[in-house]
Amino acid sequence: MNVVLWIVQGILVVGFIYSGWLKAFEYEKAKTSWTWVKDVPKGLVFFIGLAELIGAIELILPQATKIAPVLTPIAAVGLAAIVFFGAIFHIRRKEYRDIGVNIVFLALALFVAIGRF
Repeated sequence: MNVVLWIVQGILVVGFIYSGWLKAFEYEKAKTSWTWVKDVPKGLVFFIGLAELIGAIELILPQATKIAPVLTPIAAVGLAAIVFFGAIFHIRRKEYRDIGVNIVFLALALFVAIGRF
């Protein structure tokens, strides 16, 4: 089970680093990648991206270093909250094709949270 959790954590880290980096540091590229970015304040997009980047780091670092490993499932819960609210945001905007990624990442993040608690 531990190996599966590490694999899932790795998948989440790659996804959240990609999306967080675009949102936090490549705003113009994020606007061309996701239509919703144009309708949300730049500061909020940056904040979401930064939260995703910090969460991604916390998915790996505490567990790998065995320094405060309880932070790993807490980060997974935080990232699950981000994608859950993202899914609700997309539902309200009728952007149904964007919800699939949210659901997959929500399930993976909850799997890590439950597995690591």
